[in-house]
Amino acid sequence: MHANSLLASLPRKSYLELQRGLAPVTLVFGDVLNEPGTKIRDVYFPSNSVVSLLTIVNGHSALEVGLVGHEGMVGIPLALGVGISPVRALVQGSGDAMRMSAARFRKAFDASPPLQHALLRYTYALMAQITQTAACNRFHVVEARLARWLLMTRDRLGREEFRLTHDFLSHMLGVRRVGVTEAATALQRRRLIAYSRGDIRILDDEGLEAAACACYELVRQPA
Repeated sequence: MHANSLLASLPRKSYLELQRGLAPVTLVFGDVLNEPGTKIRDVYFPSNSVVSLLTIVNGHSALEVGLVGHEGMVGIPLALGVGISPVRALVQGSGDAMRMSAARFRKAFDASPPLQHALLRYTYALMAQITQTAACNRFHVVEARLARWLLMTRDRLGREEFRLTHDFLSHMLGVRRVGVTEAATALQRRRLIAYSRGDIRILDDEGLEAAACACYELVRQPA
């Protein structure tokens, strides 16, 4: 079975036809795959990597509105007939992915009803995640939002440990660095996570799920 769940859901014939245009790549933490308002040149199907979708305000401030991992694809506007990215796609968790050029993807998408069905279902799930994230960022406290975000990252990376700085988390959650520090300290004091020099390790999965806001349960099954 393919490590990307979306690709794995395709019938074997459909996947083999798509495979000819796929190339394995390694996504590195901090790499920018797309910028807002620019042409989408490639699509990515993550396996054990995670990509943050960020909306940019005033040309510099960024807020995360979605996460893409093994359940989906980066470059979903192409499936809707749009070739321009509305967000910044930033690699948040290093790992492997499969890449395909935008031109080849368009041809493959048009020729494959199973791929169309899978991607439209995923698009709906991603829209639901983005909508819920917007509400979460507005109404929930930082500690609960941080717990939700760590759990979503864990689910997509498939591991309990990952590297994240407070500066990076402040952009992801749309709060000042001090707010992230206070929230991370509170979770660490409750022995739910361990945090040191940018390395985060989840110590208590059930406890962290209890600390997270209800949004996590609504978006934990993204596909």
